[in-house]
Amino acid sequence: MLQIVRSGFMCFVIAFATLNVAHAQAVDIAVTAPEPVATPANNSAAPQHQHNAGYDYYVSGDTSGATPALTEAALLLMGGGTDVDAAFRWFIAKSGGGHLLILRASGNDSYHKYLFDELGGISSVETLVFHDRGAASDKHVLEIIAHANGIFIAGGDQANYIHDWKGTPLATALDHHLRVGKPLGGTSAGLAILGHYSYGALDGGSLESAIALHDPLGSEVTLETDFLHLPLLDSVITDSHFSARKRLGRLIVFVARLAAQEKKSRIYGIGIDENTALCIEANGNAHVYSGSRGRAWLVMPQHAASVLHAGKPLSISDVRIVGLDSHSGLDFKTFAVEQPASSRTGNVSNGELSQH
Repeated sequence: MLQIVRSGFMCFVIAFATLNVAHAQAVDIAVTAPEPVATPANNSAAPQHQHNAGYDYYVSGDTSGATPALTEAALLLMGGGTDVDAAFRWFIAKSGGGHLLILRASGNDSYHKYLFDELGGISSVETLVFHDRGAASDKHVLEIIAHANGIFIAGGDQANYIHDWKGTPLATALDHHLRVGKPLGGTSAGLAILGHYSYGALDGGSLESAIALHDPLGSEVTLETDFLHLPLLDSVITDSHFSARKRLGRLIVFVARLAAQEKKSRIYGIGIDENTALCIEANGNAHVYSGSRGRAWLVMPQHAASVLHAGKPLSISDVRIVGLDSHSGLDFKTFAVEQPASSRTGNVSNGELSQH
């Protein structure tokens, strides 16, 4: 049984819970050199495993060593499916080649071999697998999060993340992690919760576009807000497995409904294809990596929906749909796109989507 020792971090966790969010959002770039702490060391090939009440913990490598380089605030938005090597190497560089932490609500240590043995260039990798909400307030869990140089949220079911993490010290810790100059990312369900707004999948299923378009205010369209509060994503909702699962229609519903619900002139939808990642620098500039010529998609309604009523199909016109590939750039401060791979206009009439 491992003994986890990370004294001295709890005062840090308590302090950041009272941070002034508005002030923090004014800071675009943050770079830190983390202080070394006393943590478990494991240099064996197989990850060590500790089962605790409410969570499981795995570790590979030496978590007690200093981080080799400075860390930098960054966001990794990955669309699910096969992970993108180039994007993870970028993420490792942003973490200073230090200590990576995987958060998940199902599964095991499956990222350890990939990150520690295959990609390499890191001091350690840890995984926390959550089984209940109480673990999101656990002292040792929060110490592990505070120690991490880079945090990545795995796929699964985002409803578990919302049920178990929203409104907890863990959620506050994730906000703080980015603001003090460390990278944060997620794939599939982990991507779904990174925006200020998120599709919660709280109905127990995975919403299909046709259902959303024909009843945009229906009970299946479970939208969440006020979970994470990440600079650059404060007007964003994300979606994964985008082209493979034909999710353009539902993302249009999400942004149209949120714009009306939040009384905001513009909500931005970001869809990411499988085996594709959108990497956002601290200054807001983003670029695409893909292992399969996939794209990231920017969905921007130009005005409010003309029909958005309970039990009635959606109608909305002039939705801008911009595709980004490895040659494109996106500025998350202005949402201006350089060298778009494609640009179309979408129109929804009585729940039917057309593009030109």
